Amino acid sequence: MELTVDELASRAGVTVRTVRFYAGRGLLPPPRLRGRTGLYGPDHLARLELVRELQSLGLTLASIEKHLKKIPLDAPAEDLALQRALLSPWAPERPEDLDRHELDRRAGRHLDDETIRRLEALGVVERVSADAVRVVSPALLGVSAELAELPMPLDTLVASYEAVDRHTTALAAELQQVFQDTVVRPYREGGRSPRERERLMEMAGKLKPLMIQSLVTSFQRAVDKAIRRSVPD
Repeated sequence: MELTVDELASRAGVTVRTVRFYAGRGLLPPPRLRGRTGLYGPDHLARLELVRELQSLGLTLASIEKHLKKIPLDAPAEDLALQRALLSPWAPERPEDLDRHELDRRAGRHLDDETIRRLEALGVVERVSADAVRVVSPALLGVSAELAELPMPLDTLVASYEAVDRHTTALAAELQQVFQDTVVRPYREGGRSPRERERLMEMAGKLKPLMIQSLVTSFQRAVDKAIRRSVPD
């Protein structure tokens, strides 16, 4: 596959100016020259797609540059596709700006001003205007609205949210390190065989739902144990 800069930009869903900007920052290897025309291949396209995946994770351009410096400029498109496959199942939700009517519809109930204030304190929504809010995590809106309406002190809800965030962040970091040490590193040190690459890409697509299901089940068991320990003999 040989693409001009216009064709590469079209395939990657970016502008020509963006391609040239990334090339100037060293995020793309130089094109192959045919006369005065630069030609780009699958590795350039795969690298652009990886950059977009990293952006969807909320990484800054400086962070993306540091990450890509670890990947050789002559890395084949297949290795870049694997990098992207390992990242894409974990791409976070995008915040959404909703008016009050749409907010109520998404939450499945009418949210009064006090409930929205409590959701703000929990970091679930941010006010954009008097009639609109930004939902930071659309998937959490329904359950968070139910929690916010419980007759429970706001300090209790905030402390609970902070505890969950603190421990899940630490758990995610530990699990990622385990995966890197026991799966990704042996693949790299073993020569990056096509068969192993296909196996990793298939695994990446199945990993997230299984991990979430496992985490929910484990947490339920932990809550049951904590309740039993709190009840006197």
